[in-house]
Amino acid sequence: MAISPAAEQGPDTLTVSAAASLTEAFTDMESRFETENPGIDVKMNFAGSGNLRMQIEGGAPIDVFASADQNHMDILSGEELIENSSRKDFAQNSLVLIVPATSTLNITGLEDLTAPEVDKISIGNPDTAPVGKYAHFALTEAGLWNQLENRTILAEDVKQVLVYVERGEVDAGFVYMTDAKTAEPGTIKIIANVPVSTPVSYPIAVVSSSEHKEEAQEFLDFVAGEEGQEILEEYGFTPESE
Repeated sequence: MAISPAAEQGPDTLTVSAAASLTEAFTDMESRFETENPGIDVKMNFAGSGNLRMQIEGGAPIDVFASADQNHMDILSGEELIENSSRKDFAQNSLVLIVPATSTLNITGLEDLTAPEVDKISIGNPDTAPVGKYAHFALTEAGLWNQLENRTILAEDVKQVLVYVERGEVDAGFVYMTDAKTAEPGTIKIIANVPVSTPVSYPIAVVSSSEHKEEAQEFLDFVAGEEGQEILEEYGFTPESE
């Protein structure tokens, strides 16, 4: 039997586009939110924040956007593609340097990445993945980017960086602490926390073109509320509850 567009895209379907680093926490939130709001079916869309932003700019039917940095949200705000009154910072993260657990290279910090035996370093694409932008900033501020740029392997998002390191396909990578905690046991080592001048702060907002603004705001309130903040903390994020 054919399904009509109205039945397929009912008013109870809420599409949430969220940064890849939120995959585990938001998947948990999806389940709990739907339990408490049985009339709303949440569909999650995870990717690098820049790619998600471009989907919204292209007219994709997205209701809520959660970014891993302020920049991509600022761009959408300037284009009047988000409801600015709904925008809220809801979590913070930290950047870490990781290596494969089997690594025999003596990498103990950023400076060691310049050693000649370090061949491949994975970072997210700085243009589309905030984790890559933070890594680029950190290496630039440390005066190392020019030496390391030709050794970098760009990844679509933080999850791809993690996979490269887990598989030993690169010598080191930059991920968020929360993602490092999701690695397959025994596959990586966290070498160092990497200082960044701009906080790794996550904003969330209702998308202007959403046809389900009330439900979208309910999800946003859940994320920023007590239960959502507790879930984020469980996954290693620093909550930003008021």
